[in-house]
Formats: sequence, structure tokens, C-alpha cells
Amino acid sequence: MLDALANYHRRGFVPFTPPGHKQGRGADPRAREVLGDAVFSSDVLAVSGLDTRTSDHEVLARAQALMADAVHAENAFFSTCGSSLSVKSAMLSVAGPHEKLLVGRDAHKSVVSGLILSGVRPVWVEPTWDAGLHLAHPPSAEAFARAWEEHPDARGALVTSPTPYGTCADLAAIAEICHRRGKPLIVDEAWGAHLPFHPDLPSWAMDAGADVCVTSVHKMGAGLEQGSVFHQQGELVDPDVLKAREDLLGTTSPSVLIYAGLDAWRRQMVEHGREMLQEAIELSRRVRAEIEKIDGLHVCEDEFTAPGMAYDLDPLQVVVDLEALGVLGYRAADWLREHCGINLHLSDHRRISAQLTFADNAQTTGLLVGALRELVDHADDLRGGPRVAVPDPGELRLELADLPRDAFFGPAEQVPADAAVGRICAEMLTPYPPGIPAVMPGERITRPVLDYLRSGVAAGMVVPDAADESLDTIRVLARS
Repeated sequence: MLDALANYHRRGFVPFTPPGHKQGRGADPRAREVLGDAVFSSDVLAVSGLDTRTSDHEVLARAQALMADAVHAENAFFSTCGSSLSVKSAMLSVAGPHEKLLVGRDAHKSVVSGLILSGVRPVWVEPTWDAGLHLAHPPSAEAFARAWEEHPDARGALVTSPTPYGTCADLAAIAEICHRRGKPLIVDEAWGAHLPFHPDLPSWAMDAGADVCVTSVHKMGAGLEQGSVFHQQGELVDPDVLKAREDLLGTTSPSVLIYAGLDAWRRQMVEHGREMLQEAIELSRRVRAEIEKIDGLHVCEDEFTAPGMAYDLDPLQVVVDLEALGVLGYRAADWLREHCGINLHLSDHRRISAQLTFADNAQTTGLLVGALRELVDHADDLRGGPRVAVPDPGELRLELADLPRDAFFGPAEQVPADAAVGRICAEMLTPYPPGIPAVMPGERITRPVLDYLRSGVAAGMVVPDAADESLDTIRVLARS
């Protein structure tokens, strides 16, 4: 992609096509000042621009083939609409309307959006709940085996690994269970684009035997925002069907800038990835040790992979528990941004996390550790306030009373929150980040989950997909 862009500039092509800014000549000077001329000069059409009208140079096809080779897949497909689109394409390539798909209940809201659009019937596979830490880890292989026993007619399975907290499933075991029945495994590996490039990181989905996996190169790689790749191997998912589903959902105006970012990152990792990730892993070890020495802070590690919990852990997700400090994660994250200029990856009722990549160094992590020390020094100012009523694991399980699609598109009404208890939800209610719906369309709302969400909002939780973000009212089906 970068070679093709360089050639495009050398040739001095004059476009009478979109984009209308014509390589920046028509762009607002104020936009060019902030974004830079290079953004506009390289924002060209992929077809009848970077490549010919008939794609004679096969620029995109060759870039995708190089990506597949780099990560041990048979096929790779670039997406400029993020993994939110890629995972929908993968789901629709395996199951259709009213067909069953085994899905880990800790799935991202993009998976739920896929269920709504497709009409696929989810069979929920429960995560591994840690009642002490109030945290969900990926479902176990045994949980998927039980789901297959109860629903042998399901068309395939989908698991999220790593989670935003860095915890990972036993993908090889889950893939083996699926393949024993001749069914495919999809892995939402949005947080794992870096995994193929270092042996000390958790297993990469393709190496573990998954049939399709989805990665967000913009998350843990060096791609631009919205840069995603989905990978395929084996005979259980037809690559032509997978591409057709992506074509159904994707844009007809893909960004060459995003394509170039994906391709450039692939080359960077093939040439230098192992060395860069080795430095990042060693840096993570030092950062974890420094944070662990700070009074009131604890870096989550061994407890995440204790027996019966997650199978593995990505060391580049540094999750810090604030329980001993007595400060809500929401408040801590806001304070660190306001007073120290530190933006954190995620925050919840008792934790904050920092995502490290090979782009970090002693300077950036030094700022992080210093800011955390300042946070502890100001903890007295941050304690108190509303507490989040986190339910027991059993109380988080909701009845799926309707297909997500039917509930989302059915006749609905906005009712006071208390009146929503016992009603079927007609919207997603998703604490964000990490973006895992606590309630989805079709699930029957219970008092413990409603209290959790409302107390969370009072404490600083954000639920951006609710029609009423205050959760004073909830959107429910007009019928019960």
C-alpha cells in the first residue's frame, strides 16, 4: 500500500473523482493546519486511484495475502469499519436468521448488534465469574462442551479472547470441541492483533485452530483507528462467503489511509515485531512491579489465572485494583485525566487499567507511575460517594425471552426505571468501556441488574447506548 501511494504521488495523477477535497486543494486551511497536508494528499480512491479501474495491480489483494502469511492464516481481509463490522461479517458467514450460534455472554456490543441485524438466535455460554473480584473471564472449554450437548444443532461458536482486561480463553481446547462436531469457531480477538508476533504472549487464534478470527489493529497494533483484519483458515467457513458478508455490510468507499496503516503495520511486525514486543513485555514487568509497591494499589495478575479462572493473561494490559484505596475506578480515571493528563484504557467500580504497547517506553510509563503515586496522595479527596451495587454472579444472568432482533425492532415504550423490572428490554444497556451489554434487547430486566446499572450511573458509569443515559427511564417492549 505504501509503495502504491508513493507511486501515485510520483506519477502526479490528477483526480476528477472523489474525495472532493482533491488531495487537500479544497480542504479548509484550518483543517490542513491541524491534520497536516499528508493526510489529504494520501486520501485517494482505492480503485481508479491507488489502483486501476479494474485493479490490475492487485494492490489490496497482495497486501491481504502478505497479512495472511504474516499471521499464519489462509486468508486475510482488511476492514476500514473496525472489528465491529468484521465480527458481524464472521457471524453472518456461519449462521443465518433463526439459526443458533453459541456465544460467550461476555461478548462486545458489536456482537449483539450482529445478532440484532441477522436474527441469529444466541445460545449464551456463561463466562467464568469471579465473585470476589466481581469480574467475568472468558467461558471455559467445559462450558462450551455443555452448550454443545444441549444445542447440537447450533451452527458454530463465538468466543471473545482476550477480554479488555487481558484475560484469555483456552482457544485450542474450545476449537477442538467445536471441530469434533464439524462446527466452526469464531474468535473475537479484537484486543489480540499483536499475539502472533511473540511466543511469550497468549496463543493466537489461528495457531490455536480457530476458523475465523477478528483483530483490531488500531487497538494493540500500530494501525489507524477503524483498521481491522479478519482472518480465515480451514474448510468450515467458506472464504468467498465470508468476503460476501463483509461486502454486504462494509463501505464501498474504503479509506486508503486505513489500508496503508494496516499494511505498514504488518511489514513492521514481520521485520521487527518480536524484538519490539520483547521490549514491551519487559517494560510491562517493570511497570507492574513499580505499581505494586505503591500503597493502596494492586496489580491484578495471578488471581486472574488462578484455577477455575482465565486460561491465560496478556501482560500488556495492566489492570490496577483500587479496592484497598477505597476509590472508585471512574473517579480515579477522571482525576488522572484532569490533573495528570493521563488517559486510561478502562475503568470500572474498583479498577483502572493501562494498555501498554511497543510504542511505550520508560518516559511514558514513568508518567503513568508518577500519576498513580499522585492519585494515592489525593485519595482522601476522592473517597466516598455512591457505591455500585454489583450483583452476585447468579443475579447477573437474565432470561432471554425474545430474539434480540424481534425485541429491538418490536413496538416499544419508555417507562420509569422501576416499572421496567420484569419487562423485556428493547435496547442495549452497556457500561462503556469495556462495552459488554449488561442487558440486551430480548432479555427480561431484573431488580438486581437494574440496581447495578442505576447505582453505577450515579457513581460515574457511562451507558451511552441507552435512550435515556440517566437510566431514569428504560425502553421496553410494549408487551410483557
